[in-house]
Amino acid sequence: MKTWRPGRDPHAVRHPAEPARGTVGGIPAEAGTPTVAVVGGGIAGLAAATGLAERGVRVVLLEAAETLGGRVRSWPVPLPDGTAATMSRGFHAFFRQYYNLRSLLRRADPGLDRLVPIEDYPLRLAPKDGGPALVDSFASIPRTPPWNLVGFVAKSPTFRARDLLGVDVREALGLLRVSFPATYSELDGVSAADFLDRLRFPDGARHLALEVFARSFFADPRDFSAGELVAMFHTYFVGSAEGLLFDVPDDDYDTALWAPLGRHLAGLGVEIRTGAQVVGLEDVDGRVVVATNDARVIADAVVLALDLRSLQALVADAAWLGDAGWRERIAALRSAPPFGVGRRWLSGRFLEVEAFLGTSGYGPLDNISRLDAFEAGAAAWAGRHGGTVVEVHGYALSDPSEASRAALWREAARIHPSLDAAEIVAEQWLVMDDCPLVGTEPWLLRPSVRTPDPRVVLAGDLVRCDWPVALMERAATTGWQAANAVLRRTGLRAHDLWSPPLAGLLARRGRG
Repeated sequence: MKTWRPGRDPHAVRHPAEPARGTVGGIPAEAGTPTVAVVGGGIAGLAAATGLAERGVRVVLLEAAETLGGRVRSWPVPLPDGTAATMSRGFHAFFRQYYNLRSLLRRADPGLDRLVPIEDYPLRLAPKDGGPALVDSFASIPRTPPWNLVGFVAKSPTFRARDLLGVDVREALGLLRVSFPATYSELDGVSAADFLDRLRFPDGARHLALEVFARSFFADPRDFSAGELVAMFHTYFVGSAEGLLFDVPDDDYDTALWAPLGRHLAGLGVEIRTGAQVVGLEDVDGRVVVATNDARVIADAVVLALDLRSLQALVADAAWLGDAGWRERIAALRSAPPFGVGRRWLSGRFLEVEAFLGTSGYGPLDNISRLDAFEAGAAAWAGRHGGTVVEVHGYALSDPSEASRAALWREAARIHPSLDAAEIVAEQWLVMDDCPLVGTEPWLLRPSVRTPDPRVVLAGDLVRCDWPVALMERAATTGWQAANAVLRRTGLRAHDLWSPPLAGLLARRGRG
């Protein structure tokens, strides 16, 4: 009988649910159906709420914004002509390795029909010394290691076979010998930039094949964990057979993903309160009281699935929570640099703009996307008005002022000159600085799902996960893990999870 797997990679790892405890630190059976407050309605909170509600736990989901999705949410904005449109915090790629995120989405969309494939992941390196721009494509190379590496070198204009002569082969082969979570700790104190220097990759390959991963974390490679960089290179390229191509929602995030999932959760009995800002946590008679701007929730357990600053504020005000060392580690966590998102509704059709294009060497510009190529709402507006909806993104802005907005669009016009004279029907500009920084501090000192108080667990992409997962997938994975931690205390069955392979290609062969 063929074993079910979450994707095409035969080496994907199933992590069976740990057996329930329901003893020390457990929720007493005489308490009846436990109540869990999930603070934060982003991906991590939604995963935790789903995992708990599916086992019969009463869940109250508290989200400060008016829509679900957290940092991957969308919200309505009015256009000058009176029509409704949406805005978000920028483009997100739903990679096929995101097994636990996809499992969450399948709850409301079993066939994942709301995700549509982007046919390529082109990465463009700006021209140098009068030469042409170089564009790498992943559309036609094999997805399975090591043939993807062979195919990439054979076809890449930025990483040619003769460039291998300058590479430190011993360091490069280390990418194929990784073993998680040990690799994370082995690279403590090493930045992504330091690691790239060790490899001695040619400049083009450095920017397009590796550094792109660091900047996708909204971080400068000089202040970003080499362990995290290596994990992502393993997950997306040398350790997984899922490949580097990805899917995107067929409409704005709320319409396609989170509103349907919210309805599914409501059907499971989850009480969803949007616009509910959590302002404090209290320890009262063995239970946790969660205070919002207009109510109080008395809970047997709490999942804190918050952005970094909100988590730090709650912990700082709850002197009873955790021990001194843990509280200090939470307070010491840092945010990544600010990022900017610009979206323009343009008059005229600019079909030469790719659905997605990653960039390097174009100042603060990290990618361009054309939303009407895949979002139904944007496509409908473009069809009615003969227009185009284009977005630019700068991941780690050294200058978060208004000047960055002009710089992003100026660089976009270097790639597509037609954008320079395009008539702007409407425009949105957003600068945020609330993403966690995965720095070079010791891996094991980062907060994990469990806290010193068994009633309180953490979830989100700021939380340590020992598997090679990150970004949206880390948020989903730690959300499921948070639910599992609570379920084990109640004696209820937890959920199996999946990850990409935990060991590199050479490490796996060595074990055989």
